[in-house]
Amino acid sequence: MNFPKNYADLGYVRVAATAPYVVLADPEANASEICVHLERLRDDSVTIALFPELSITGYSCEDLFFTSDLHRATRTAISRIASASAGIVCVVGAPYLTDDGRLLNCAVVIADGEVKGMVPKSAQPNYGEFYERRWFVSGDGLDLGVKDASLGEFRLCRDQLFRLSGMRFGIELCEDLWAPEPPGVQHSLGGAELILNLSASNDLVAKADYRRDLVHMASAQRLCGYLYAGAGPMESTKDVVFGGHLLAAENGQPLGESERFQLEPQTLIVEFDIDKLRHDRMQNTTFGNAKRSVNHRVVDLSMPTRKLSKLKRVYPKHPFVPTDEDEFDAHAREILNIQTTGLARRMLSANVESLVIGISGGLDSTLAFLVCLDTLVKLGKGESVSPLVIHALTMPGPGTTTHTRDSVDRLCTATGVTLKEIPIGAAVDQHLADLGHTDTTDVVFENIQARERTQLLFDYANKVGGIVVGTGDLSELALGWCTYNADHMANYNVNAGVPKTMVAYLVRWYARHRADESLCHVLERVLDTPISPELIAPQDGEISQQTEKIIGPYELHDFYLFHYLRNGFSAEKIYALAIRAFEQAYQNEEIKRWLGVFFQRFFTQQFKRTTLPPGPKVGSVSLSPRGDWRMPDEASVDRILEDIDKLP
Repeated sequence: MNFPKNYADLGYVRVAATAPYVVLADPEANASEICVHLERLRDDSVTIALFPELSITGYSCEDLFFTSDLHRATRTAISRIASASAGIVCVVGAPYLTDDGRLLNCAVVIADGEVKGMVPKSAQPNYGEFYERRWFVSGDGLDLGVKDASLGEFRLCRDQLFRLSGMRFGIELCEDLWAPEPPGVQHSLGGAELILNLSASNDLVAKADYRRDLVHMASAQRLCGYLYAGAGPMESTKDVVFGGHLLAAENGQPLGESERFQLEPQTLIVEFDIDKLRHDRMQNTTFGNAKRSVNHRVVDLSMPTRKLSKLKRVYPKHPFVPTDEDEFDAHAREILNIQTTGLARRMLSANVESLVIGISGGLDSTLAFLVCLDTLVKLGKGESVSPLVIHALTMPGPGTTTHTRDSVDRLCTATGVTLKEIPIGAAVDQHLADLGHTDTTDVVFENIQARERTQLLFDYANKVGGIVVGTGDLSELALGWCTYNADHMANYNVNAGVPKTMVAYLVRWYARHRADESLCHVLERVLDTPISPELIAPQDGEISQQTEKIIGPYELHDFYLFHYLRNGFSAEKIYALAIRAFEQAYQNEEIKRWLGVFFQRFFTQQFKRTTLPPGPKVGSVSLSPRGDWRMPDEASVDRILEDIDKLP
């Protein structure tokens, strides 16, 4: 299925940074090389092609920059590139001599056969191996209207932005990024979603790491996309070597990076999500309230972004879970530290030494139980846990299976925690009789069990002078998959910020890195158990009520949740990305069906989130009504569901 027909309609723009083969002091040869790249990039639906600093002449021409022959050849080369620029924006580096005799290091913006503007470099490095002030002057504060006989009419100005189908980009040149007040900061505040950097930064030991950090942090600080094109190894190597470093980052996240020190031309092609950047800026009031001190000129390039029938950008199926194992290891430790520190602080505040937790043999309560164990260690209780400190309750009811009941026993045995069993069957029967209710398959029957268990937990906490530790996770809160004023409640919910996909990974990580052999076996057993509330009677002793068959796969819902809350994506865009991410796992009809379920439940179940108990935020997505997510209980979902119905 060809959906969507054009990813550009969903906010994407494809751009490229290229470190071409450079012939020093030969603009004609370099123009030919750049034109070859432009043709190839245009065929690949690239909208903006970025080349390094002084790429038309080469950066390391030294005193040849003073020769009139080089400047005449440069103008001819720019004109040639302009004639080859139909349908693509080309940004190249070139020296430019003004009528009043100032030589500037410029970025030349070319589109549809014309020079649309030149942006001069502001910061001229004149230290160490750099001595740019020998040739160039700063463009800081410069704003000239240029009428050039060969290049046409344009502005030569640092503080100008270029508009393309509604998006805007600004330009920095190399050292501008290193400067104490980078011009790109005001470019971003002025509306540039994308910053392009033409650079000629030589390579030294560890300099690439520093450069990479600068690009990533610049994109994060400015909430922008950042594309960096560094000069390659064909520059002069008389005293320094240039690696041809190409980088792309979006609001602090790396999108791509080239190999360095390649003698052949290198190209990095990425897609920036302009809609996401606008959402991030809209949501960030620090950015919105920042002072705008520059009045930028805006140059309309009068051309659309290129159509994108396919997307190169990859979206992971599990956006909450890092794909890199080392990164996940660090995340797992961090999340558990946040959970345990939050719970420890609550215990100190409440002046209690008892934690009361209901254990079901499922994933969520198992993770919460592990957090309780680690919390006691943090508070100095030692490795041996006293039964007077953790009160583990299991409350089997009509839907409890032997499998999960055995898992609870094994979990407590492996950790040395005394388990107390309080069956709720008789209480449920009495409650049904009091209500005059006979149906044992409906929501009344299910909720009676959930509320009976919660009542027991709170009453037991009163008895032992402890607090009730909640176990429900972020995904369940998003879907409202909890009983109001039952498992919905706790004194402190340690899993409130952890989505279901992350819960599973954390338990698996704990089994591999923290558990002894006996505990590891129990955790693996829990991981292999189907997710279920176990509120309906088992069939032939097996779990009869599987959550993911009722409300859909949690990995889909976590994907929807992340992109709706974190990125503000529309249902159409989420659907398009889910099709790509899960093409081997689910049919499109399934993805569409569960997308409708997600939005239906997310909107109609907000009333449960409005009254959530406290719990720690562990990632960038949270549903706390006191923090990240505030939404009226009565918000209508009809329009979104209608949009989903129209999806192919």
